[in-house]
Amino acid sequence: MKREIIQTSDGSTTIHLPDWNESYHSKHGAIQEAYHVFIQNGLSLYVGKPISILEIGFGTGLNAFITFLESQKSNQQIDYVGVEAYPVSADEVLSMNYVNELQAEQYSEVFKEMHESEWNKKFSLSENFSLTKRKQFFNEINDIEKFDLIYFDAFGYRVQPELWSTEIFQKMYNALKPNSVLVTYAARGVVKRSMIEVGFTVEKLAGPPGKREMFRATKN
Repeated sequence: MKREIIQTSDGSTTIHLPDWNESYHSKHGAIQEAYHVFIQNGLSLYVGKPISILEIGFGTGLNAFITFLESQKSNQQIDYVGVEAYPVSADEVLSMNYVNELQAEQYSEVFKEMHESEWNKKFSLSENFSLTKRKQFFNEINDIEKFDLIYFDAFGYRVQPELWSTEIFQKMYNALKPNSVLVTYAARGVVKRSMIEVGFTVEKLAGPPGKREMFRATKN
């Protein structure tokens, strides 16, 4: 499938799949979307606490990198696991302008290391941030009550509805500790119904730029 690098509205880049008319991040602003959905409505709930995060769709590493930057500001202890079935290529990683756009030049080597490190092996990016990249399909996830927070950043329901199924959300529910949270940019009724069916309590929140709404789901 054809892949191309495009610039989004906030100046940050993403990968676009023209055959699907689908991008890894919002065309209205990749960095803005990441901060709004995953940091402001997810990570910010756990200020000052050591947490474990599962990202569904590691992709370009943007969400992981921003979370790393936040951990360096706050000295929060974070154990981060990113799941990706189809890793991005080295050329695509080098085309991402996140280090410059985030004014994070001092951590440029960290961003490279995120992508160059071995898969399925835990390693430390700093004293308080560890990363494990797992190369697996989402339906292969079988963690039980391991995570405090899930970033659900799969391709959209329009192009891959199977990633938003009751089966997948059951796995997400199982992977979370009690009273923990999943956040996603999605806001479709069919997605909400699948979340509720497996036991989540679902909140509808204001969405990032270019999107009216998003979901936050809590495991009761």
